[in-house]
Parts: sequence; C-alpha cells; structure tokens
Amino acid sequence: MAYILYFIITVGVLVLVHEFGHFIAAKLSGMKVDTFSIGFPPRAFGKKIGDTDYCVSWIPIGGYVKIAGMIDESFDTDFVNKPPQPNEFRSRPMYQRMIVVSAGVIMNFLLTFLIFYGINLANGKMYQATTTVGMVRSNTPAQKLGFESGDRVVSINGKAVRNWENVLTDLYLDNVANPLSVKLDRGGKIADITVPKGAVRPDKDFGLYPNHMRVQIDAVEPGMPASKVGILPGDYVLSVDGQSVTTDTQLVEIVKSNKGKSIQLGIERGNEEKNISVMPNSDGKIGVGIVMAYTGPIERLRYNVISAIPAGFDQTVGATGLLLKSIYQMIDGKVSFTKSIGGPIKIAQLATQSAEMGLVSFLGFMALLSISLAVLNILPFPALDGGHLAFLVYESIFRREVPTKVKLVAQQIGFAVLLLFMAFVIYNDIVHF
Repeated sequence: MAYILYFIITVGVLVLVHEFGHFIAAKLSGMKVDTFSIGFPPRAFGKKIGDTDYCVSWIPIGGYVKIAGMIDESFDTDFVNKPPQPNEFRSRPMYQRMIVVSAGVIMNFLLTFLIFYGINLANGKMYQATTTVGMVRSNTPAQKLGFESGDRVVSINGKAVRNWENVLTDLYLDNVANPLSVKLDRGGKIADITVPKGAVRPDKDFGLYPNHMRVQIDAVEPGMPASKVGILPGDYVLSVDGQSVTTDTQLVEIVKSNKGKSIQLGIERGNEEKNISVMPNSDGKIGVGIVMAYTGPIERLRYNVISAIPAGFDQTVGATGLLLKSIYQMIDGKVSFTKSIGGPIKIAQLATQSAEMGLVSFLGFMALLSISLAVLNILPFPALDGGHLAFLVYESIFRREVPTKVKLVAQQIGFAVLLLFMAFVIYNDIVHF
C-alpha cells in the first residue's frame, strides 16, 4: 500500500504540474481547452466545468491537455474540415503555439528549481566535512588505481578540494570527458594518481568512500524476517554475533552464510544500542536495503531568499547535465540500458524508500524525476511534446503546415511505440524486482 500511495503522489504531482503548464499557457493565449486529463484515454471519470472536461483516464503513462484545433493524443480530427476558429490552436500565432507545446517541460524545470530552492532555503546545503578516504572497496577501479584507506585528497586536476562533495563532483563530472590527476596526502607524503578517462561511471561503483562511514538500514521489506523482528529504516548495524561490521558487503556476506540460522544483530537506534535476533530465509536474506551512511562532521552553508536562487539554479542545471550524460552513455553502450531505466514499480520503490528517509529526501527524488520527465518529453519524438515542437519548427522554417494525415499517423505510431516501451519497462521492473 505504501508503494501505491507514494507512486500516486509522486507521479500524480509531476503529471499534474506538467499538464497544468500546457493548460494555463493555452488559456492565457486565448485557446479553448476541451480536456485536461491525468492518464491517457479511455476516460475513467471526471467532471466538465465550462468548456473543459477535467478527468482521469485509464492508461497511467502520463496525461494530456486536449486543445481545440490541435492533433494530439486523442487523435481527434473532426475540426480539420471546418473553418478555423479564433480560439483554436491552429489559428494562434506561431510563438504562442510553441509556448503552449513547451509549457509542460518548462513547468517541470520550474518545479525542480522550486524544490531545490525550497530545500536550500529551509535547510541550507550540507557538506561532508572531510577529504580523507575511509574505505576502498575490493575489486573496484579505485583499488586498482592505487587509492588506499587513510589517503587525504588534496586536489583534483590542480583544483583544491574542501569536502567530500567536491571530491565526488570533480570525479563524476570531469572524468566523463577527461583523465584526472589526483594529488593525495599519504601519511605526510604526496602521492599522485591518474584516473583514466571514463574510469568513473554512474552505473558502476568507483569504490571510494570517506571516513566516518557506517552500515545503515535504509529500507525494510514488509513480510520479511527483518520486518517481523522490528528492524527499522535508519537503524545502524554495529555487529553480527559479536563480530564488528564495518561495510555493507561484509554484512551481506555474513547474512548469506547463515541461511536458516538465527543471528544476532547489534543495532544502534538513536542513542540506544540493542541486540535483535533474526533468521535469514532460505535465500540468505532478511529483507533489508542497506547503505554506507556518513556520520562524520558536517559543514552547513545557509542561504537567504536571494542567495538560494543561484544555488537552486545550479542544482537544476547540474541534475540536467547528469541526466543528459547518462542518456549519452546509454546510447554509447557504456551504461547498461536495462539497469538504468525504471518504470512504475521502480518509481514506487524509490519513492517509498526516499519518503522513509524523510521529506527532504522525498522532495529531492521528486525533483530528479521531474527533470527526467522534462528532458524525455522534449525529445523530438511523435506523441511527445518534442514531436509537436518539431512539427512547429518545420512549419516556421518552410512556411507550410505538415499535412494532417502525416501528423495523425506520426501520433499513432509514436503512441504505439510509447505503449510498447511502457510494457518493456514494466517487464524490466518485474525481472529486477
């Protein structure tokens, strides 16, 4: 039920904001709006107010606003053989039509900015105040390149780093296109490591973690052993049967090796430490998601109503850049397509997990999903906003309208492809559930 609830909240808000962008832009441009729908046809239920039918439709892969005089997801062409009316899409100036088509994407970008702006204004920005390596995972690029626990990162490509966020940003953003020169303080002596171009990838663990990291439960699966004995998200795992636990992989290996046997977890919850007995199932699982959580010193940068604006803008641009780079790497084959995409099940899982971590985490997830919706919608593909925009660009350049039959067929093909793609991502979700 939690998965369903948070999925409805997340997708409902994003689709509502997106479609409201089209709706309000059309209204302000003097266009008649026939339908405002969450979901694609057929119509499930709704209410007509004035000229507009506000409804929910059965196919939950987005939504649409039906504007009079426009060929869209409804495939309505009844208006084609009638004289153009002043309040129809086709009768309005080209710039207004382009604004209406782009307004949904603009609203999603605006939503992302407002979320980041609000988070920065309310909480400021927190930085992990360390540049010291606490753990280097085995068999990862970081280990193979020679990083060691205890190294203090001094600079990357000659640029000094002040906190762990600086380290991650320079590694993950700059290494996409360039090799990196990392200067380390290793026990009072300077060591240099060259990170080859492309060695740091978003789909692969580079293996470098700061000091002050601890194993934390970030999700508990209902009905599984951990849930039944009262283990909660946010708990820190200190030990298993008295053996100290320092990494998530160590915990996984210990639990797997005790299938069907009762083990005692040393748990820290708030200021209290307790021992909880739990029995891994026949698959060697207790039903928890675990992360390496930072518990060291934090730097907090405070913002006011003015300074939070560029901070929110920078985060929006940064999130967009990372998404575009991820898409490029999928196209280039550097990132697994099936492991990188997610459908309704994956969204529900991530939305629930982020909500369990707190409101800020949930809003941050929604902001990133909003950016994804904006970027994917602006792609020049039929049935997406970018497809409509491509037709308008063609018309403005060549001074003639794309034939109605071409638009209709393109919409039908595009919609069919979207349905097939949705079926694929749902299947992919189930396979990786």
